[in-house]
Parts: sequence; structure tokens; C-alpha cells
Amino acid sequence: MASQVAKSFIKAARPSSTAKFDTARRALSVGAALQQKKTLPDKTGKNVVLVDGVRTPFLVSFTDYAKMMPHELARHSLLGLLQKTGISKEIIDYIVYGTVIQEVKTSNIGREAALAAGFSDKTPAHTVTMACISSNQAITTGVGMIAAGAYDVIVAGGVEFMSDVPIRHSRKMRALLLRLNRAKTPAQRLSLIASIRPDFFAPELPAVAEFSSGETMGHSADRLAAAFGASRAEQDEYALRSHKLAAAAQQAGYFTDLIPVKVEGKDGLVDKDNGIRVSTPEQLAKLRPAFIKPHGTVTAANASFLTDGASACLVMSEAKAKELGLKPKAYLRDFTYVAQDPVDQLLLGPAYGIPKILDKAGLKLSDIDTWEIHEAFAGQILSNLKALDSDWFAQTYLGRQSKVGSPDLDKWNKWGGSLSIGHPFAATGVRLAMHTAHRLVREDGQIGLISACAAGGQGVAMLLERHPDATAN
Repeated sequence: MASQVAKSFIKAARPSSTAKFDTARRALSVGAALQQKKTLPDKTGKNVVLVDGVRTPFLVSFTDYAKMMPHELARHSLLGLLQKTGISKEIIDYIVYGTVIQEVKTSNIGREAALAAGFSDKTPAHTVTMACISSNQAITTGVGMIAAGAYDVIVAGGVEFMSDVPIRHSRKMRALLLRLNRAKTPAQRLSLIASIRPDFFAPELPAVAEFSSGETMGHSADRLAAAFGASRAEQDEYALRSHKLAAAAQQAGYFTDLIPVKVEGKDGLVDKDNGIRVSTPEQLAKLRPAFIKPHGTVTAANASFLTDGASACLVMSEAKAKELGLKPKAYLRDFTYVAQDPVDQLLLGPAYGIPKILDKAGLKLSDIDTWEIHEAFAGQILSNLKALDSDWFAQTYLGRQSKVGSPDLDKWNKWGGSLSIGHPFAATGVRLAMHTAHRLVREDGQIGLISACAAGGQGVAMLLERHPDATAN
């Protein structure tokens, strides 16, 4: 196109050779400008940017992190972020940190982790919880604080520690112990102790189950896969794809958001994710159903595994980043949260969030250069893809005349996802953001879309745009 424009200019004017060159050069510039990728407007008035982010290696629970406490793991992510960005603790105005399964001793884990990391006791911090999208919520809370003019520099992140979760006494035993604590005489105490029955000793174990329905997420994923016709073979194939892509990205050194962690009592450093395992279709096919037996399709291999890990990222206005001499990774352009039926559509957050954010931004599927979608289960991913490509789903649930369409899978989770890298519930959102930012650089893209489902039948979708100063380091 540029050469045609140049020729038409030259033919019309027939100037000198120098003038011809200048005219052609300008025409080429015009042509290049016309071919530039779409950009998104700033809606905050602050051009909020993701400066950088880090995460600890994501480890299968009960492995190398097993003897730590969650705030210690979170502390490593905060210190790692400071080290990577070179920013001073005193610059941080506020910390927003996510967690799902809370350690009762450190209920405001954002504050405890910040103090453990040596942040000033004058730096406020609070903890958010929104299931698997908790650190997404931390990031967007930070965006809101900056847009409102309340603060300039925010640290957002999240931690999950499934190696040591709170296990409660039964309610009967808790009630008895509280009454025992208030008893004033030995006779009263003996009377209460004599009332103990064997069922008092049955503990209450935490479960990845919906309070509203009592159904485990795996059981719901199995039903969802069946409803959308996602076969066992398709799910195993997708899971294998995730592990292969993650292994390739790990080998290529693409996980530059990862910081090594020194674990007390362990030799050397923990410096890589340990859940990435490339198997074969034959090996995957041998596994038995994990939830609906004997005919279910969700197995241990095509579901995300219990994971320990922490993450943190630095968010501020573009002007503040320039003032501090920092080079941002991406603009945080837009986000939306969705909610739907927590029984039959528990894991369909992306099917609702993706069209909503695209419509909000005036984008088409083809405008998205990278997709980073949380992989809770292979069946959940396939069901969301099938929902997006369904006229019936669009008309029945989205109020659209026709389907959203099918995203380009060549741009979809190219470095693997939660099925392979791991899924520390509240830490995954930052990983999705950093992989988006780094993939946009490595794949020469402009706009990346993040989406995830969450317990409670909720979900998130976010749009990031590559910053001109971004690197993949």
C-alpha cells in the first residue's frame, strides 16, 4: 500500500530526485501508520501501567515449601519485586494482597507479609479474597486507587499455601471448648468434659466446594464437560498440550517473572515450577475419574493440582513510572467482573467475561494478540470455548443474536497454564498478567486478554496493552 501511495505522489508532481525521495519516505511513513495495530484508550485519566511482576516458583503442595508459613512465601514475592524493579520500599504507598484459604494467625496476610519483608509500618495493606481471581482483584483495586487519586504506587499480589490449611474442630467441640473456657468451678468443668461424645472429635476439613450448593468444583467441572460434550480424550489432549507448552517455555527461559527462593533446610535454591510433567496420551488414558465414578471424565491429570506459591506486581501511573525511571511492561487498559449461576455455570466465567470486555472496548476476537486464560480443568476450558462458539449459548444466556466465535488457539496459553504451571489460587492472576505482558513482547503483539473463572460462579476479564518500553525480561 505504501509503495502505491508513493508512486501516485511522484507521478502527480514529478519533482527533483531529492524531493521524490522525501515524498516517498513520507508516503511510506503514512502507510506504516495506517498499518499500526489497534490501541486502546485510557479510561482512568492516569494511564495506569503494570511496571513489573514476580512470582515464586509454583510448587506442588507438600513438597519444598511444606514447612513454611504463607506470609513467609508472600514475603519472598514482595522482596523479589523490590529487587527486580530496584524500587525503594519507601516509594510504595499501599499494598493489596490476595489469599483464599486463610491462615488464621495472619488473617490480614498483606500486612503481615509487608512487615515481615521490612516495609515501613506506615505503609497500609489489606487483604482481598475472590477465590481464584483474588490477585486480579488486588490489581484492579490498585487501578481504582490510582484512578481516584488516592495513591500513586501500589503493590498487588497474592499467595496460596495448601500444604498447611486450617483444620477446625467440629462445631460441637468448638462450642464445648468455649463453654469450658467460661466455666468457673471444677464441677462445671467436669460436667462439660463428661458431655463429650465420639462425634465431637470429627474434624472439619476445608474443601474446594461451594457453600451454596455443597458441590465440589471437580464434580461441577465433570458435569459442565458432559453438558458441552467435552470428551475425556479432548480433555486429556488439552492437558497434554498445556504441559508440553509449559515445558517448552520453561526450557526456553521465558518464565522471567520467576524468582528463586531459599528454603530453610533445603540445599540450593528452589528455582523452577515442579508440576510440569509431559506425559503420553496412553498414560493419561489409564487414569481413573477423580470425582464422578466410574463414568466421569475429570482426572488428576486433566485438572489443576494443589499448589503453593506467591506473586506480586508493581502498579502506578505512566507519569510516575517515568518520574522514577522505570520502564513499564503494559498498560492496564480495562477490566470487568461477571457472576452467574454457581450451580450449573460455576466455571463459565470466561464465556461471560470475554464477550463483555470485548464489547466494552469495541474489539473483535481477531484484535486479541495473546490469550491468557486460567485453566482450572481441561473440561472447563473446552466448555468455555464451546460456549463462546455456540449460537444457542449466545442467544440463551448472553442476549446476543449470534455466537462470539472461536479464539485463535495459536495465540491461546502459548506458555502453558494452570494445568501445568500450577494454580496457587490467589497468586495466579499476577502470573496471567506477567505472561501476557511478556508474550506481547516476544510475539510482537499489542493487546492481550486475560480471563478466569472463580468459585461462587464468578469471573474476570482484563485487557492489557503492550507498553512501548516493554521488555520480556
